[in-house]
Amino acid sequence: MTTKSKIALVTGGSRGLGKDMALNFAGNGVDVIITYNSKKEEALKVVADIQKSGRKAAALQLNAGDIGSFSKFATDVKASLKSTFDAETFDFLVNNAGVGIHAPFAETTEAQFDELMNIHFKGVYFLTQRLLSLIGDGGRIVNISSGLARFSYPGYSAYASMKGAIDTLTRYMAKELGARKIAVNSIAPGAIATDFSGGLVRDNEEVNKHIASATALGRTGVAADIGAVVAFLCSEGGRWINGQRIEVSGGIHL
Repeated sequence: MTTKSKIALVTGGSRGLGKDMALNFAGNGVDVIITYNSKKEEALKVVADIQKSGRKAAALQLNAGDIGSFSKFATDVKASLKSTFDAETFDFLVNNAGVGIHAPFAETTEAQFDELMNIHFKGVYFLTQRLLSLIGDGGRIVNISSGLARFSYPGYSAYASMKGAIDTLTRYMAKELGARKIAVNSIAPGAIATDFSGGLVRDNEEVNKHIASATALGRTGVAADIGAVVAFLCSEGGRWINGQRIEVSGGIHL
């Protein structure tokens, strides 16, 4: 009897941290659905890379801040599960999609606040709610928080507030979904050198040096530091970790 492959859904999987998460899942023998907002070609390249590793993969369009589109997205997921994976449910949901908007507290606009809230908090809340019927019992949910919910850098008050809300939501999800044996955790990356937030950490040498000097392990993070942790939380070895905020930052601002 063949054991059915596990399936992960990673939002924002066409680039950066989400791409690395998707590839780590595939490396662990997990099939993957990724979402993209506008970068379809990049998403299809990730799908091709996953398929080359011998796993099944699909890419679906999703605007993670457009709550009204979630019902259609759930229908798309259900159809993709049947057509690509011969499955009715998936096992692991990673709420990763995000944008970086930074402005001083005194200058943050309501439009900026609402965009961050819709993508990083309200969207996560209601997308997960909408997908619950498609997540198999015994599954896992990983929400992406941020080190900025623990330490403070000027210009990130709205973004970090949403991530603090995610940490609280994670505990409530873990409590309420426990009856279905679904474990829920958040991981909080430190500053990572990707194209996120306009590539600030990756491309600004002064920022990069500052982050490295504030980090116990002496460098800035890279995408490859994060994906393996998400894959571990969704592995058999991570089965007893639940309701936790796990910072993955190399020891920044200890």
